[in-house]
Amino acid sequence: MRRSFKQAYMLLSPSLLWLTLFLVIPVVFIGVISFTTNGDFGAIIYQFSTEAYSAAFSSLYAKVIWQSLWWSFIATLICLFIAYPFAYFIANAGKWKNLLLLLVMVPFWTNLLVRLYAWIILMNNNGVINNFLVDTGIIEEPLSLMYSPGGVILGLVYGFLPFMILPIYSSIEQLDKTYLEASEDLGAGPVRTFLHVTLPLTFPGILAGFIITFVPSISVFVVTDLFTGGKLLMVGNVIRDAFLVEMNWQLGAALSLLLMILVLLSLMIFMRFTNRKDRKLLV
Repeated sequence: MRRSFKQAYMLLSPSLLWLTLFLVIPVVFIGVISFTTNGDFGAIIYQFSTEAYSAAFSSLYAKVIWQSLWWSFIATLICLFIAYPFAYFIANAGKWKNLLLLLVMVPFWTNLLVRLYAWIILMNNNGVINNFLVDTGIIEEPLSLMYSPGGVILGLVYGFLPFMILPIYSSIEQLDKTYLEASEDLGAGPVRTFLHVTLPLTFPGILAGFIITFVPSISVFVVTDLFTGGKLLMVGNVIRDAFLVEMNWQLGAALSLLLMILVLLSLMIFMRFTNRKDRKLLV
């Protein structure tokens, strides 16, 4: 027993060292910084203070946080409604399954920044979409597709849709088809079978996709930078500006820790409503 424990420790020690150096220590450092005092020109004064957390929960930043949560929630719901039927189609696509999965993963091979620039060409006032609508007489004046919450949500959906498709696909792929056959034999129609059999059995995939789509979409700042020119902010913009522009490391650290707590709470919710097998969908 002692020997096997020693062998396991030897195998895990490089990973533990890596996690300690590049995850645990930075998080502890950020936590310490969040309770210090901000000095002149961004100087860190190691004097205990909760001013950063008071500022983080003030009306100014609370509005940005709730705005980020709302936009991310709407974008995640849209991703869910798009991803579920598409993932179901892929899982039952037979010989085309691998090709469709490849097409889902292709966007990961290109930087998100490059892909968002392509949407700017499409959504600009003089972009492809507006020019087409005006030229065909559908509208008289260009639509404000950018510099609006709708444009931000569109960017979030486009950027994080694959994160929703893959866990749901994995859940549907593992679905035992005999349950569907039993439901059909008992006289249930397609709609009733989906609502009472397919949907509950694939719920872990939905929850996993919701978490890994919702959480990163809150903190992303490149979408608002490109689609609104910084006129609309999400909490990721505030954290970046706190560190790099305002030189207020305490506020940036406090907001970062609050986001980390949100991630941990999301994971706890996932673990509460799923079993060990379903938790693999997060990997």
